[in-house]
Amino acid sequence: MAELRLCLRSVIMVFINFALAFAFVSAERSFFKEKFYSETRENESSFFLKAINFLWESDQNGYHHVWPEFEFNWQIVLGTLIGFFGAAFGSVGGVGGGGIFVPMLSLIIGFDPKSATAISKCMIMGASVSTVYYNLRLRHPTLDMPIIDYDLALLIQPMLMLGISIGVAFNVIFPDWLVTVLLIILFLGTSTKAFLKGSETWSKETIEKKEAAKRLESNGVSGTEVEYVPLPAAPSTNPGSNKKEEVSILENVYWKELGLLVFVWVVFLALQIIKQNLATCSTAYWVINLLQIPVAVGVSAYEAVALYQGRRIIASKGQGGSNFTVGQLLLYCTFGILAGVVGGLLGVGGGFIMGPLFLELGVPPQVSSATATFAMTFSSSMSVVEYYLLKRFPVPYALYLVAVATLAALVGQHVVRRLIAALGRASLIIFILASMIFVSAISLGGVGIVNMIGKFQRHEYMGFENLCKYSG
Repeated sequence: MAELRLCLRSVIMVFINFALAFAFVSAERSFFKEKFYSETRENESSFFLKAINFLWESDQNGYHHVWPEFEFNWQIVLGTLIGFFGAAFGSVGGVGGGGIFVPMLSLIIGFDPKSATAISKCMIMGASVSTVYYNLRLRHPTLDMPIIDYDLALLIQPMLMLGISIGVAFNVIFPDWLVTVLLIILFLGTSTKAFLKGSETWSKETIEKKEAAKRLESNGVSGTEVEYVPLPAAPSTNPGSNKKEEVSILENVYWKELGLLVFVWVVFLALQIIKQNLATCSTAYWVINLLQIPVAVGVSAYEAVALYQGRRIIASKGQGGSNFTVGQLLLYCTFGILAGVVGGLLGVGGGFIMGPLFLELGVPPQVSSATATFAMTFSSSMSVVEYYLLKRFPVPYALYLVAVATLAALVGQHVVRRLIAALGRASLIIFILASMIFVSAISLGGVGIVNMIGKFQRHEYMGFENLCKYSG
């Protein structure tokens, strides 16, 4: 008890001494107080004004497009080769290839970064269309259904379209340095996640191949050559050797779901055309923009409610495709919007988000790639329309590069499908996906950093752009 009193007495004495010291110096400080605070307020005000002026000046525009002449030279040849391989691998991974296209268009051919983003979307559209055409006849690797999961696409694609519109607007508004930072963080994270998923799938395939070899050896057959059998997502609904790998397009398409997806695309297209004839940032302009929300949310909500109630299922997941919580469905829709924003903002395919997401859902790699590409066909074509209306790219260049990407995607799909059959490794698709995302993070991030340093050295405006004063 005595120790407690001593401790309290010490604390009280410290406070008394502090109070006396404060009273003593306060009289001395009062003389300089007004001058000191006045200078501090001026310094703080100056700092914040400089920061605001750096990030935003309503009458400033840091964007001026750079479009090189369309003529045959070494830049075109090298750009064509890089674009070809980027489209081939991008279509296989289900990511489109924008992470390769944008640096190629900017560094080699000579477009400014934002024009490169727009032309990249044109190339992604060409690659997506040809890939979807190739996939329309293909069936699921283990289940009796198309390789494209239309219910999964119907849940994600409307939100993807909504995100694209937001992303295109952000592409006009956001400064390049902010885009670069967001890109590096996002792509490094998703590539790591995809690589880990690929390693997990590779291990499962290895176990499956060993078990298949043991079964063959027990039957007196050499186990050195094991026929490729895809990892089942669920017990096959069409067992045996009668399962068709390809059927006619008419038999393989779910027309009701496709009709709803086309409806969303047409409505969004009509709204974009109407918006083009309105004054930017007028009341009618914002009303038309906001009308996209009930269309996208309505169609995705229709599918989400059906999935929640069990009237529909994500069939490509097998038995696990019928049990969804409200939180899960909201999360998937949110990722759909995020994928669209990333696609519209960076000029890459929404597959950079959708691919890893679908794999985490338990969707087989072939189905994940096909479904992501199918959804990207709608979103990328809408981006092309919006960028065209914004006058963001030269049409002759875009037509040529779209043709290159279209041919490359067909070749890539054919070659990789044969490799999967020969090697017995569907995880090859996941590793291609992870590699494309990682290379995109390095290439796009590197280009962004170089451009940012150049602008800083030239003392150019590096703040946010004014959407209402944008003239293309």
